[in-house]
Parts: sequence; structure tokens; C-alpha cells
Amino acid sequence: MKHPLTILAAAAAVTLAACGTTQAQGGPADGSVGAQNPDDLKAFPAASAGQTRHVIRLPAQADEDALKIEVIVGKTMKVDCNRHIFGGRLQERTAEGWGYNYYVLDSLGQAASTMMVCPPGSEHDAFVRSRAQDLIRYNSRLPLVVYAPADVEVRYRVWRAGEEQTAS
Repeated sequence: MKHPLTILAAAAAVTLAACGTTQAQGGPADGSVGAQNPDDLKAFPAASAGQTRHVIRLPAQADEDALKIEVIVGKTMKVDCNRHIFGGRLQERTAEGWGYNYYVLDSLGQAASTMMVCPPGSEHDAFVRSRAQDLIRYNSRLPLVVYAPADVEVRYRVWRAGEEQTAS
């Protein structure tokens, strides 16, 4: 016989899954990517002064467990031949009363770079990112919400798992 809490947890999971599978209608707006449902942002706080709320709506995929999202934050700036990076880091937070995660970048911090001597004329515009972030679970049922300073660009990449391998 199954434990009563196990049965209750399974029933709650089925109920939550049913609630989260409604297809969003509409098109992208205000920096969002993918389908839009105006109600899907009510769980998330408004952007504070000086911050912008970036919304990424991911398309449904056959095997979302095999996918991860890398959120990349940074700025396009004039650089030389050195490697440049910002020290800012996304912080994961939870929407109170909802349990949905969102991400906040308070500041990119100061840019750091290697100190090689560069040839004259090596200056160019390039996107300078913050240090690597943890990969985030792919979930097309909820928007991926990132708050960042207004002058910061938010980009993302989708990572796909390869075939499972056997260790020898």
C-alpha cells in the first residue's frame, strides 16, 4: 500500500501539470521571445527604478528535460585585444505566494581584463559578458523573467544534452 502523502503528492503534481499546460496566445512584446499570455507575468514583481524586466518565452519542445538555458548578461562596449569580463552574477529569487523563480542582476560591476599590450587600432565594439552562470531548467510553460539594470543586455542560449554514454 502506498503512503497517503505519496498519493497526495502525486495528485498535487497532476493538478499543477494540468494548470501549467495552457497554450499562450499572441505574439512577442516588450522584449519577450515566443508566445505571450498577459496573465503569465502577474506572479512576477514590476521592475524597480533603473531596472528593466526581460521576459523570455520559450517554445514547447518534445523533451524539455534534455534542454537547459544559459542566461547571458553584459554590455556592448569598446574593447581592445584583451579578454574582458564583468563580475556581476544573477541571483535566483522566488515570487512570493507563487513559487516561480526569476532572476535578478543588481549590477554588472566593473569590467576586468587581461593586461596584454595590444597593437594600435585593435579597438572595436564587442559584447562583454558577465562570468558564466548556472544553467537553468528549460520550461516552456512559464516565462523566464530576468531583471537587470536598464543599460544591460540580456541574451540566452539553449543547451541540448547529447546521447547518454556508458562509463568504462
